[in-house]
Amino acid sequence: MAEWQGRSAADLGRLIGTGDLDPVALTEEMLGVACEHPFGERIYARMTPERALAEAGAARDRAQAGRRLGPLDGVPVSWKDLFDTAGVVTEAGSKVLEGRVPERDAEVVRRGTAAGLVCLGKTHMTELAFSGLGLNPMTASPPNVNDAEAVSGGSSSGAATSVAFGLAAAAVGSDTGGSVRVPAVWNDLVGLKTTAGLLPNDGVVPLCRSFDTVGPLTRTVEDAALMFAALGGQGVDLRGASLAGRRFAVIATVGMEDLEEAPKAGFDRALEALRDAGAVIETVEMPSLTDAFDLAGPLYTAEAYAEWQQAVEHQSEKMYAQIVERIMGGKGVTAAAYLQAWARIREIRADWAERMAGFDAVLCPTCPIAPPNAERLATDDAYFKRANLMTLRNTRIGNLMGLCGLTIPAGVPSAGILLNGPPGSEARLLRLGMAAEAASGEG
Repeated sequence: MAEWQGRSAADLGRLIGTGDLDPVALTEEMLGVACEHPFGERIYARMTPERALAEAGAARDRAQAGRRLGPLDGVPVSWKDLFDTAGVVTEAGSKVLEGRVPERDAEVVRRGTAAGLVCLGKTHMTELAFSGLGLNPMTASPPNVNDAEAVSGGSSSGAATSVAFGLAAAAVGSDTGGSVRVPAVWNDLVGLKTTAGLLPNDGVVPLCRSFDTVGPLTRTVEDAALMFAALGGQGVDLRGASLAGRRFAVIATVGMEDLEEAPKAGFDRALEALRDAGAVIETVEMPSLTDAFDLAGPLYTAEAYAEWQQAVEHQSEKMYAQIVERIMGGKGVTAAAYLQAWARIREIRADWAERMAGFDAVLCPTCPIAPPNAERLATDDAYFKRANLMTLRNTRIGNLMGLCGLTIPAGVPSAGILLNGPPGSEARLLRLGMAAEAASGEG
């Protein structure tokens, strides 16, 4: 393994800043490792070597001149294949978009490039981002870092595995119902779900516009904070982060139900570390949250159908049947039902804000189940449906309640703890995550 593999993006940036690491040499080696890796073709949909080397060369010139653009200037990252990149195919994991070449970068890609991020390539993903499992029989299904026979989580499957297998220093994904946090937790990474609308979706292939968000997948909380800033979020000062006296709520309604052994063990371990670091933890119930889950199906499928009606009704033979069925579920949702559902969601969000106002963050296991076997998912439709719903259950709390969220590893493979915060509280959440990471020894 090369010396840089396994190093955090922040560490690589610091080495570039001191002149101890040449970003061109780093990029060349990363491109080479990704191309030669046994899972490389299952992780990257396509590499962008010319762009990467040009960006790395510019970063080297800036470093030598003492004019770096930021702490990650010259650090190579991957982008989920729903972010437009000028002149490079962007297909969102679907053959209905085969050969689609955008003319300009997505806004967040433009921002990342302006901060000095080096684009290694585009990563595989769940078709049209509409599943949390990471299985895509139409293109590729990246393997889980802890079990090559299991799925990696979706829909940002290649984004997570590019980092977990050491083929990128960090990655950028999207999260509509858990698509950053699930692959992050299943591959022992940090994942940040940002507040809806905080980072722009211009040039991002949509799924459900009311819920689509952009977020990084990284090795450490520090990396997540730096990537958040590079994508256009605020800079976050992580110094002095502490858990002493912080109050956390464990959401028992929905979030703690029907947990498998490994996720529960990881969550219990993480809670113990938080308490040992001085945090105060209470368990809370919120009955109205179950109503929100009853409304989730119509809201998500109606928006997905509105976006992809032509594809599922006229090109379904090019699509994975499970994705077609999920999208078609929105065909019968009336405008009245959709608007009534949103009215009720707003009421429940107000209830959540009132009940959780006294806590620094709300906690739950990031995912209630361990990564399922890929072959069984591909051959057992009923199992696929059950597993997909359970996979996204806990993360969807944050999407439905309009929150931001941060998952960090919990010390058990493919298990994590999810910190949920009010909309716009990414800076506070990242500071809490930094302290939690240090307390758990996972940093």
